[in-house]
Amino acid sequence: MVKTPRATRGMVTTPHHLASQSGLAQLRAGRSAIAAVVAAAATLAVVYPHMSGLGGDGFWLISEPGREPFGIQAAGRSGQAVDTNLYERRGLSSIPARGPLAANTVAGTVDGWRRALEVNEEWGERADLEPLLEDAIFHAENGAFVTHSQEALTREGYDELVDVPGFASAFLTSGQCPRQGEKIKYPALGETFRRLARHGLADFYQGRLATEIAADLSTVGSPLTAGDLADHSGAACDLLSVDLPGVRVFNHQPPTQGLASLMILALMQRLEIPQADGFAHIHAAVEATKLAFSHRNRIGDPESMQIKPAALLDRAYLDSLATRIDARKAQPWETYPAKGDTVWLGAIDGEGRAVSYIQSIYYDFGSGVVLPQTGILWQNRGVSFRLDGIGPRALEPWSLPFHTLNPAFAQFEDGRRLVYGTMGGDGQPQTLAAIFSRYAMFGQGLQEAVSAPRWLLGRRWADEGASLKLEDGFSPQAVDELRTAGHDVELIESHSDLMGHAGAIVLHADGLLEGAADPRSDGAVAAW
Repeated sequence: MVKTPRATRGMVTTPHHLASQSGLAQLRAGRSAIAAVVAAAATLAVVYPHMSGLGGDGFWLISEPGREPFGIQAAGRSGQAVDTNLYERRGLSSIPARGPLAANTVAGTVDGWRRALEVNEEWGERADLEPLLEDAIFHAENGAFVTHSQEALTREGYDELVDVPGFASAFLTSGQCPRQGEKIKYPALGETFRRLARHGLADFYQGRLATEIAADLSTVGSPLTAGDLADHSGAACDLLSVDLPGVRVFNHQPPTQGLASLMILALMQRLEIPQADGFAHIHAAVEATKLAFSHRNRIGDPESMQIKPAALLDRAYLDSLATRIDARKAQPWETYPAKGDTVWLGAIDGEGRAVSYIQSIYYDFGSGVVLPQTGILWQNRGVSFRLDGIGPRALEPWSLPFHTLNPAFAQFEDGRRLVYGTMGGDGQPQTLAAIFSRYAMFGQGLQEAVSAPRWLLGRRWADEGASLKLEDGFSPQAVDELRTAGHDVELIESHSDLMGHAGAIVLHADGLLEGAADPRSDGAVAAW
């Protein structure tokens, strides 16, 4: 029997147990969910470096009792000198996934932390940076143990990463892939955290640290400049939402795929699904995903989009769209793969303030570029841009790239408030649909909803096909019916990393907290 952790005074869940403890330490000290998430996110940048870091982007979804939830968009834009000519002059028809030319967008994560902590001050809590970054500093300077996923993804990406500037010295041991359980120290990164603690998070963009980051970027061959860093600014933002029976679900606006996540849930709700995890449940989710993804691929920089996301969540439009789903037959679809290794983390404090947060360097190890003076691993989010000059994903200077990141939140009519999310590129909306439908539609326990077998429509990163992947554990009858309906079913091992690392926390009206961490990750729920 899968058991859901419970508490009443505060709860944190992350994909690494040490990060969860970092967050819990803030809650136990009387600090807010925002402080807990900043501390946990900082620790993840060290102990889960292949998934997250200071050189990436982030998206916040913040809720406090009695007020409308809101978001913070902490995504970086392409550099002012980043355009198609930069790549065409080198004979490239697409942006390379690794190396200095992949490090072409500003990192927004640290500015997102700063903006979230400004909200924290509005709540009456001035969060001193030193205790928030203390654990990250300790693990960077004293060493972090290599996890199973870090070892596996280092081996998988070795050939394309080994010669990228800074990668080998930071993440290999004597030129070899590290083994699970080995300890790696990140002294330059530790010093960067110390400087942020002393001088403030804005130093990343406009201070002495910014000067060193810009010099590092120039040294390794990135097109980003000190001016790009100085001009960066994230922003608070309104959220998208959709009403389902007894619950309103929220997610982020473009450039994220939050729209797709909401569309999938809204379409599933319009179909007849008798029970969780049978043929009808999986089939409905997969067919809804196909329709949602056909719209998702028109999403990119909001200033260049031709569609209005809210219009796609209109009740009448969704009613019409749902009629295109055949209850017994799989429809063909084009593949639109979007890779992504990311971390989602959530926290709810004793005052009922809730945070759903996701930060990412995009691919595992991002661009692979590690800046020599500062030890920062830089993202490759700009690989989402296209060089053909068409649509909202066309590469232009100072544009926002498309993001797979989409932290979720749900407000139930009975008073429950749920934060949930996952990593996993194309799998993010699908995993969110699995967790939410199991918990909210079929009444499964929260940990059961996260732990149970999952599905993924899409291809592995190196595959040509686009099969429907099912983890071991679904009933043979459901598998047979899916194949009969025309799905190209591929069975994979249970608790596969391919299905992402998810988590969730729900606060009940009576103050009870329930949480879940993903057995596919190194995570844990930490509570008191």
